[in-house]
Amino acid sequence: MSAPVWPALLGRFSWDALPFVRAWAHPDANEIIGAGAGGMVVAGALFAVALLTYLGRWRWLWREWITSLDHKKIGIMYVVLAFIMLARALIEANLMRLQQASAINAPGFVAPEHFAELFSTHGSIMIFFMAMPFLTGLMNYLVPLQIGSRDVAFPLVNAIGLWLTAAGAALMMASLVIGRFSTGGWSGYPPYTELAFSPGTGPDYWIWAVTLGSVASTLAGLNIAVTLYKMRCPGMKLMRMPLFCWTSLCTAILMVFAMPPLTVATALLALDRYLGFHFFTNTLGGNMMNYANLFWMFGHPEVYIVILPAFGIYSEVVSTFSGKELYGYISLVIATMAIAVLSFTVWLHHFFTMGQSADINAIFGIATMTIGVPTGVKIYNWIWTMFRGEVRFTTPMLYALAFMMTFVLGGLTGIILAFPPLDYLVHNTLFLVAHFHNMLIPGTLYGLVAAYTFWFPKAFGFRLNEFWGRVAVACWVIGFYLAFMPLYVLGAAGMTRRTQAVHEAAYRPWLYIAEVGAVILFCGLAALIVQLWVSIRDRDANRVPVGDPWDGRTLEWSIAAPPPEYNFAHIPHVERLDAFYHDKRSHAPYAAPPHYSAIEMPRNSRTAPVLGLAGAATGFALVWYMWWLAAVGAVAMVVTVIARSFVRDTERTITAEEIERTERAWLAEVARARPIPREIENSTANQGLAKVHA
Repeated sequence: MSAPVWPALLGRFSWDALPFVRAWAHPDANEIIGAGAGGMVVAGALFAVALLTYLGRWRWLWREWITSLDHKKIGIMYVVLAFIMLARALIEANLMRLQQASAINAPGFVAPEHFAELFSTHGSIMIFFMAMPFLTGLMNYLVPLQIGSRDVAFPLVNAIGLWLTAAGAALMMASLVIGRFSTGGWSGYPPYTELAFSPGTGPDYWIWAVTLGSVASTLAGLNIAVTLYKMRCPGMKLMRMPLFCWTSLCTAILMVFAMPPLTVATALLALDRYLGFHFFTNTLGGNMMNYANLFWMFGHPEVYIVILPAFGIYSEVVSTFSGKELYGYISLVIATMAIAVLSFTVWLHHFFTMGQSADINAIFGIATMTIGVPTGVKIYNWIWTMFRGEVRFTTPMLYALAFMMTFVLGGLTGIILAFPPLDYLVHNTLFLVAHFHNMLIPGTLYGLVAAYTFWFPKAFGFRLNEFWGRVAVACWVIGFYLAFMPLYVLGAAGMTRRTQAVHEAAYRPWLYIAEVGAVILFCGLAALIVQLWVSIRDRDANRVPVGDPWDGRTLEWSIAAPPPEYNFAHIPHVERLDAFYHDKRSHAPYAAPPHYSAIEMPRNSRTAPVLGLAGAATGFALVWYMWWLAAVGAVAMVVTVIARSFVRDTERTITAEEIERTERAWLAEVARARPIPREIENSTANQGLAKVHA
């Protein structure tokens, strides 16, 4: 069973690489769980194929979505991918908590190696294939709309980034069905992940999945930065950009500079494993600290890459649902830039216990604490934005409020960890796990879900169900506190992280509480799924075709919901911050222009999905030593890029008549709609036309 099958064709594949075969040969709980997970992936893929075939939607999927270069559709596909990966990561988190709660002076039901795979995939997915695609999707969708542009600067590069990310995610999912994933954690530290200690397929799956994802994120960062620099509408000076655009700009710059060190680190680790180099080995000149430095040159800015967009989201949400302009806009911009710069100066605090001098530890400890200052400025400004505002406690606003309280608590524990002597005490314990999740769940996940709820009506033309949105908020918040506050206690008591079994009975009640919290967190995801299903079912009663259901302030709310492909029939001209909000109060914001002109938009392209498919095939082949397939995949990528360079017909024209027809239909909707005051914006009377308050 463990002998390779047709090595010339299938590389090192053997029958026991399949979890179903392993479960048949050793039918214990550990193997049955693995087979069940693999079965879910296969069943999910077959169901999707069968459903598309039954509905006859393959051509539609290919033409309208897979080959589309529309930044809005690309953004939506990023978010869909992120939700799929979130579901897997949450299931794994529940398994880990359940295992620890059941393995107190007992073996539990998950074997140590399987447990190590779980925390490795959970961390890798949440960082690289949930948070990154989600925030990249939001920036893709929103940035051009908020700056009055028709598209991003490089539409094809944008699509390539999406499909390379999807290729990396596909490798993560493939590891459930064929082979095993890495047991080296989300950071993949050598020498443990070197060939001498981990000869299996796991580290290779991690290397190629993360490499594809990091290249994609670098491309996305370049695209967003150039879009914000070069494609703002007339009058949209930098200091007139919405806060989300500022946080997107800083995030994009961080991505451009922080992702390449990760790509280099994974590439060098691949050279170690495949060609016998010794960059990070224990002997022959290798030095794993080189890896640690490269990884954390990416790793610490990464924390702010996933948090800064959420800061922009909260700024938009708090301002809109308080009915006030942001308090201290300029200081918020400066604070955002300060956080971005400081994020590159603190990576050595990950090495406090790795033998560097006390002076170095002190310097980086102080630098770490400094980041709390601009972050505190932001909290202060959001509170003052709400002060004396007409605050509406809608679902996105509830996420924002939960974030402020929870994030401040997490920040305080970060100050504790920034003291090197205290860090020595709790290093590698669950205290660190609690702090990390205390920052990223409110600082990233709440923000991303708040954005999904806030901008969903703009993207799809109907509001999400408010009741189920509130249920989801309750689950995410209560679940978080139950799941992670006990980990502070356990960490302070000395329980190490990544522990498959526990031998201290006093931990039992805290582990039980944490498990209950993990289940409630999963209920939060279930509530989001129910919310989406109920909202689609009731979509006719909740349509907001006019496009401004929340009395919005920025340009994306000034057009139809969902927006047309060209975004704006006429490129807007802005004269101040929150231009649309003030236009509603001083002009006729929905007046028809004197004439319409033809618009050129990017034509669909097969290049990006072909590159994504070839990238996934190459990565899979390298994992399994299928050299012929790796060569075919690499050649396919090169040929695709060369072939694309000969394509000259890359744009299509939307005629003035078609645009006029679309815009007149929308303006007729505007004329028929009844202006709705903020107090009843969640009722079925809301068609997306906000009643203007003086």
